[in-house]
Amino acid sequence: MPSNSGTFSGKITKQTTMSLTDQSAHDMNIAEVAGTQKSADALWDNSKITYWGVTDLLDGKGSQRGYFNNVHPDGGRDFGTFEGKATAAGSGMTVDGTYKFTGGDGMYVGMSGGGKFKTTMKSETEIECSWDGTYELAKAQTR
Repeated sequence: MPSNSGTFSGKITKQTTMSLTDQSAHDMNIAEVAGTQKSADALWDNSKITYWGVTDLLDGKGSQRGYFNNVHPDGGRDFGTFEGKATAAGSGMTVDGTYKFTGGDGMYVGMSGGGKFKTTMKSETEIECSWDGTYELAKAQTR
């Protein structure tokens, strides 16, 4: 499987937060983030990513899980799931986790793989993400 890594800067385009009353300092959030990937791998460089994450924090620690969708410059797309450990400090938050591909279209149909990521909030509406992993396109799997 080819190795792959990259980064993206994203903006929160939609967001809702609820403070839960079951325990003090318990918050849940759902957000949509959009950005453009940067990678040495031409298949991922300049692809447009959108992801949707649900974060559950108790006293500033918890989890985030969700779904991502990459639209590649060639018009194809891949999508998948992610989950990670979330930690809030001050007005920011970091998430360290893993992702896996679950499907795609165009040349990305049947793609497999996944890897690790880390996101960091830079402001109330901006995040930075770095990621690395592996992938294999279905056509390479049939050789």
